[in-house]
Amino acid sequence: MTQLLPTHPLPDWLASRARSTPERVALMAGGESWTFAELDARVDAMARRLAALGVGAGDRVATLLRNGPAVVEIVHALGRLGAVLVPINIRLTAGEVAWQVADSGARLLVCDTHTAGVAAAVPVPRLATVGAVPDAPPGAVALETVPEADVALVDRHAPEEIHSIVYTSGTTGRPKGALLTYGNFWWSAVGSALNLGLHADDRWLACLPLFHVGGLSILTRGAIYGMTVVLHETFDAEAVNRAIDEERVTIASVVATMVWRMLAARGEKPYPPWLRCLLLGGGPAPRPLLEMCAARGIPVMQTYGLTETASQVATLAPEDALRRIGSAGKPLYPNEVRIEKDGRPAAPGEAGEILVRGPIVTAGYHGRPEATARAIVDGWLHTGDAGYLDEDGYLYVLDRRDDLIVTGGENVYPSEVEAVLLAHPAVREAGVFGLPDPEWGQTVAAVVRLEAGAELSAEDLRAFCRGRLAGYKIPSRMRFTHEPLPRNAGGKLLRRVLRESWTTCDPAPET
Repeated sequence: MTQLLPTHPLPDWLASRARSTPERVALMAGGESWTFAELDARVDAMARRLAALGVGAGDRVATLLRNGPAVVEIVHALGRLGAVLVPINIRLTAGEVAWQVADSGARLLVCDTHTAGVAAAVPVPRLATVGAVPDAPPGAVALETVPEADVALVDRHAPEEIHSIVYTSGTTGRPKGALLTYGNFWWSAVGSALNLGLHADDRWLACLPLFHVGGLSILTRGAIYGMTVVLHETFDAEAVNRAIDEERVTIASVVATMVWRMLAARGEKPYPPWLRCLLLGGGPAPRPLLEMCAARGIPVMQTYGLTETASQVATLAPEDALRRIGSAGKPLYPNEVRIEKDGRPAAPGEAGEILVRGPIVTAGYHGRPEATARAIVDGWLHTGDAGYLDEDGYLYVLDRRDDLIVTGGENVYPSEVEAVLLAHPAVREAGVFGLPDPEWGQTVAAVVRLEAGAELSAEDLRAFCRGRLAGYKIPSRMRFTHEPLPRNAGGKLLRRVLRESWTTCDPAPET
C-alpha cells in the first residue's frame, strides 16, 4: 500500500477553525463555554506564557494534569511553539513520573493542585502550575502569572512533525514513548469522520483522561471538525447521563466499565434520540453488555485502537451496530489490517496477531530504535494483540497476545471466558489469567467480583460455564473479591496484577 500522507503542511487546526467558525462553541467544561475565537485567543496567550518560560521548537513539555480547560489550552499552545507534548498519567507514582520525564527529555513539567505533591518529588529543569495550588512546590511558577513573551507563533506543521510522545500503558515492563505525528492525528480524524459521519449539532463528550490517547484524540478532532467538545474532569456516571440529556451530547468515548455504571445509574430511562454513538474501546467488550445495549436501543459502536495509532484503527459502522455484535468493525480509511499466524497470513476466522498499516501508525518509539524495528516491519505495526478477520473482513479482537493461556496445548483467550462469567447475573467483574501448572503447562484461573449482596459459589459458577465453554476453558481455580479489579487509566483490565497478587493472597484456592 502506498502511504497516503499529505505532502502539504497542515495549518494550525484550532486557528483555522477560529477563522472559519469563530462563534461556534468549541469547549464546554465546568459550567462554562468558549467559542473557537475565544479558545484561540486563550491558546495564543498560553503559548506566549510558555515561551516566556523558555519553551521553544522541539522542546518537550510534560503535563501532569487532571482534565480541564488548561489542558486544552496547553495542548494547542505547544503546537504554536513547535514544542512536543508529553502527557503523563496522573495515577503514576513519583518514581514512574520521574522516569517518563527523564526518558522524554522534558524541560518543563506542568502540574495542578491534585498532582503538585507528586510533581514536587520529580527532578525536572522547570516546574509550573495551573490553577490555584496553595502548597505549590518550591521553585514552581504559576503559569497564570507569567507575562506573555513577544514571539512569533507557528501556524502550520509538516505531517511528519512530532505532535506528542504518549507512553504506552506499560502493562508489562517499562512503557515506551510512542511518537505521534500531526499526520497521525489528522488521518485518525479523517478515518473516524468517514465512518461515523459529521452532524452539524455534534457534541463529543470527553470523560476519558486527556493523558490517554483516546481522550487526546477528541481534542484534535474537535478542532479539525469544528465540533464542540464537552469535557469532564473525571468520569461520573450520573454526570455523563446528565450531559447526554441536558447538554445534548451526541457522541461519547467510553470503556466497558463506564457503560455498566451508566446503565446502572440510568435505570430504565431511555437515552434521547440525539445520542447517536457510544464509542466503546479499551479492549474486547463483554458480549452480555453489548447485547444489553442492543436490546435497549443504545447505539454502541465497538472500536479497536492503540496508543501507537493515535486512537482508532477499526470501528464498527453505525449500520452494523446490531448486525455485528462483538466485532470492532472494519479498518478506518485508508488503513489496513491483517492477521498473521506463525509468520504467514491467517485464513478468515483463524486467530493470530493483529497487524496494522497506514498513516495512523506511529513514527516509532522515542529513543528505542531496536523496539521500533521489532514493532514496525515493512510498514506493518505488530500490535501484540490477538484477533481474527471473518469472511467479510470484520475484525474481532480476542486479547493481548501476552495474556493468551495455553493449557494442554489448547489456546484459551481470557476475554472469551470473562464474557461467559459476566453473563451470570450475580457477577459484576471478572478477570481471567493463566497460572503455571506442572501437568498442563498452564491452568485457567479467575478472580470474580460479585454484585452487592449476591451469593455464589465457585462450583455454581463453573456449572454455569458448562455448556457455554469447552471444559478446558472453565476456570479450575477461582477466587472472589469485594474490591474493584485493577485497571489502567484507559479502563483496561490488568490481568498481570491479578496474576501477581494471586501468590500473595490466602493460599486457599477458592474463597
